[in-house]
Amino acid sequence: MNVLGITPEQVQLFLFTLLRVSAVLTTMPIVGNTIVPAQVKGGLTLLMTIAIFPFVQHDLTSVVYDFLPLLLRMAAEVFIGIVIGFTARFVFAGIQFAGDMIGFQMGFSIASVFDPLTSQQVSIVSEFQFMLVMIVFLFVDAHHIFLTALVDSFRIVRLQDFQPAQEFFRGLVLLSGNVFVIAIKISAPIVAVLLFVNVGLGVIARTVPQINVFIIGIPLQIAVGLIFLGVTAPIFVKVVVLLLQKLAGDIHGLLRIVH
Repeated sequence: MNVLGITPEQVQLFLFTLLRVSAVLTTMPIVGNTIVPAQVKGGLTLLMTIAIFPFVQHDLTSVVYDFLPLLLRMAAEVFIGIVIGFTARFVFAGIQFAGDMIGFQMGFSIASVFDPLTSQQVSIVSEFQFMLVMIVFLFVDAHHIFLTALVDSFRIVRLQDFQPAQEFFRGLVLLSGNVFVIAIKISAPIVAVLLFVNVGLGVIARTVPQINVFIIGIPLQIAVGLIFLGVTAPIFVKVVVLLLQKLAGDIHGLLRIVH
């Protein structure tokens, strides 16, 4: 059946393309945040699908009418989009975890704020670093990485050509493990300095018992933490830029495994 020059094969291809694009935009940073209205996400998804669809490479020669095979193929397209979007989420999660570790050492574990982007209570330091990462994300045009990866995904993994392998899931596990590696790399300098401050306060408490270390300890930890947050800010930005630039290689590496 051909209506207005549109075949059932084209309708099904458009549906698969729409699912992959929507999964990427729903999970990628900034655009996928909960504060972005659903109407904006839906409109952007439709516009991007219309723009990408004429260039999509595929091997579809017939329409799939069976429910279970159609459902599995739709789920595969959604899964590919989620993988592309969540690759950067791992970086953001690692940075937020680093902020929580720094905030805990500074004494901000009780002073938490509500993050409207994640709808969770987070540390003040974590929220500050998260906002800074979002600025760096846009400043280095990291969102273009996702658009490029999305277009390349249709070339690397064609529609209905998803073949999950053991190496693919191993790669996902390694990327998720990078959350802790990123958190330790970013928080290590400040946490180490605050640890030395605590050791010094402990020595003072033992040698000069008359000094109330609890009164001077908390302001001192906050002051030292804020000072070293400012001192290490240029290094923090450079590390974030390197992590964001590495995203393209991570995404393409995962997609090539399932090709």
